[in-house]
Amino acid sequence: MASGPDRLAAYLRQHGVDAEILYPGKSTATVAEAAAALGVHPRQIIKSLLFQGKDGTAVLVIARGETRVDRRKLTETTGLRQPQLAPPQLVLDFTGYPPGATPPIGHLTPLKVVVDRAVLGEPVVYGGGGASDVMLRISPQEIVRLTGATVADIASEAVNDPGGHARG
Repeated sequence: MASGPDRLAAYLRQHGVDAEILYPGKSTATVAEAAAALGVHPRQIIKSLLFQGKDGTAVLVIARGETRVDRRKLTETTGLRQPQLAPPQLVLDFTGYPPGATPPIGHLTPLKVVVDRAVLGEPVVYGGGGASDVMLRISPQEIVRLTGATVADIASEAVNDPGGHARG
């Protein structure tokens, strides 16, 4: 099986996606590190988090890396009951990518996707690129177009979380 970034690159080509896979050569483990490595503002760093409801239903949430997903708002938006972050193996099984490197597009399994409205405030965002040292540069509009995402207010500013996790 091809590596995560190679599979993502193939997806970009097959779907004519206006995006770029980046190899910054520095740590991108936190929002601050990713922003510094790419020379961009921290609000442009996004995370892709897989949530699972009590009944096993999965929803991918795309939010700015420096924010926290409000589970109550996620439930109101999606109907997902008692959403919890999915375990790492489930993330890999559903998306084909490990947690921390999951891109916002190009998953193995078609997923319901919700993009936090704040993400659309940036012309370009940077998310997981399929491996821990790889990032994807893409417009939020492309993410919505490719995933058929619902756009909703589901995240809030993180409190006392200066580093934050860069990607999910």
